[in-house]
This record gives sequence, structure tokens and C-alpha cells, in this order.
Amino acid sequence: MKTPVVVIGIGEMGGVFARGLLRTGHPVYPITRGVDLAAAARDLPAPELVLVAVAEKDLHAVLENMPPAWRTRIALLQNELLPRDWEQHHLARPTVISVWFEKKPGQDAKVLLPSPVYGPHADILQASLASIGIPARVLANAGELLFELAVKNVYIVTTNCAGLVTGGSVSELWSQHRELVDAVAREVISIQEALTGQAFTADDLIRGMLAAFDGDPDHKCTGRSAPARLARALQQADAAGLAVPRLRGIAARQAG
Repeated sequence: MKTPVVVIGIGEMGGVFARGLLRTGHPVYPITRGVDLAAAARDLPAPELVLVAVAEKDLHAVLENMPPAWRTRIALLQNELLPRDWEQHHLARPTVISVWFEKKPGQDAKVLLPSPVYGPHADILQASLASIGIPARVLANAGELLFELAVKNVYIVTTNCAGLVTGGSVSELWSQHRELVDAVAREVISIQEALTGQAFTADDLIRGMLAAFDGDPDHKCTGRSAPARLARALQQADAAGLAVPRLRGIAARQAG
């Protein structure tokens, strides 16, 4: 039997990974809300991997309280993730996967694109997902990972924010509101550059976003989290001193 894997957060996404890990022979040690992480680490001090699959809002609290024995074994999969999210907790090299499939209650996982993954345990996540029919691809270096994280962030924030104006699907967003999408995406890219301290080729990130549009043309632009994503983008823009007029116009429209 292979070494156990800890999964922190057994929601829809954590459940997908747990099923794949079990398929590939890894016992899964589940951590649900309220479980004492330090006590769990005493019971299982040397797991193969510790997959953090909690909601975005809970990520930093979990990483802040991560037991020392587990800190070199972390894997992350949250949306709107960037290196600063793990670096502030002094995690040197976690395994990170940019998830390009969605899982809703009562439905199978729906794949948009192969999910890029990088880090010491990338092969474990790739194999576990492959065992349940979900493609993933291992990246060559941290630079590739940063680009892929930026693509995912541009996709999520652009569709959510522009979708507050347009509604509809991502294919409708691009076919009927292309100027709005392009303008919002470029403002979101400027925010990503400020958050990472890196310059990106905007057209490359937009092409990555459009590949995801093609992967699921009927995907709805907005959900319950869209207003919060817009507010967070504006907070980040304010901190960086960025004008982002289209995002501010959307916010003004929402307020009106």
C-alpha cells in the first residue's frame, strides 16, 4: 500500500481528488472543518502529500496553522492563487495545480482544459486525476506555473466582472461584447502584474483565456462570488495605484 495522503477540505473538489488518490492506491486521511491539525499531524506525521482543498476564504487560516511536519508536503488548488499566497506563510515550494475542471453537487466533473500542475508531487496529482479520466499536465518550471496561474485568474476575474454587465455565457461574452472583454482583461492583467512583480504579454494571457472559453462555451459568466471578485480586484488596483477605469465603471453601474 502506498503512503497516505492528507486532504484538508472534503467538499466537491476535495472529493474528486480523494477519489483519484484512492484509485491510485493512496489511502486518504480526510480533514474536515474543526479538526485539530496539530493532533492530526501527530497521528500521521509523514504523509506523502497534504492537499489543501478548502474554500478560497479559508486558505490563509489553514496555512497559518499548518503543522511543521506537513509544511514541506503541501499541495494547493485554490482559485485566484499566486506565489505571494504561499510565500507569506514561508512555504518554499508547494505543489500547485491550476484546476480546469468544475464539480457541482450531483454531477460528474466537467473538464474545460487539462489542468497544469507543478511541484515536487505533481506526478501524484497527475496520476490520480488520470485514474478518473481528468487530464492534467506537468509543467517544466516555476515560470510556466506563474503564467498558468495568471491565465486562470484573468479568466475568472474577467468573466465574473464583465459578466456583471452582460450576463450570459462566455461564448456570448466574447462574440457580443468583445471590446468590453478585452478592456477588462487588460486591466485584470495589469493587476496580476502588480501582484506578482512580473510583466506578462497580455495577448498570450488573453489567448489562454479564450482557450478556456472554447473548452466550455456555455459556461456562465457570473455566480454568487462575482461581486466579491470585482470588489477584491478594485482593492488590489487601489493598493497598486492602478486606474482600471472599466472595472471602476462596472462597480459604479452595480452601485447604481
